[in-house]
Amino acid sequence: MDAATIIMIVLAVILSVVAYFRGGVHLIGLKLGAKTIWDNLLILLASFAVAGLARVLIPRELISQWLGTQAGFKGILLGCIAGGIVPGSPYSVFPIAASFYEAGASIGTMVGFITAYSLWSVSRLPLEVGIIGPRVTLARVISTLIFPPVAGLVAQLFFTKI
Repeated sequence: MDAATIIMIVLAVILSVVAYFRGGVHLIGLKLGAKTIWDNLLILLASFAVAGLARVLIPRELISQWLGTQAGFKGILLGCIAGGIVPGSPYSVFPIAASFYEAGASIGTMVGFITAYSLWSVSRLPLEVGIIGPRVTLARVISTLIFPPVAGLVAQLFFTKI
């Protein structure tokens, strides 16, 4: 068990005890948590399946060549583009990113991928335009264009194993 899992278990136990002593609402909280699991179970299972299948179907050499350290800035840009267009929630995107990283993608490429997913997500644009409007959406997109590649370069420069 890793540290994050232990921390979450301890936090869940502490919050359950607090909820119990606040009038027994712990059962309501646990039911809400179970509903969240149920609502997201299908996307989680599909995401882990995609991550695992991508890992066995895409040759490690190909991932390393296009997304690895030797790909340089080209790999970071490809990671950024992929992160910007990949659909889905973090539940589906992070397992895929982890799978590519474990298969040889560089840390810079993955930081660019995750940053672009967070800032550029094309799948959110229709909702954003509809709610906030095209002017604000365009201003946000333009003002964030530089960040994913820069984040990837910084990660590559400072966090690549020497």
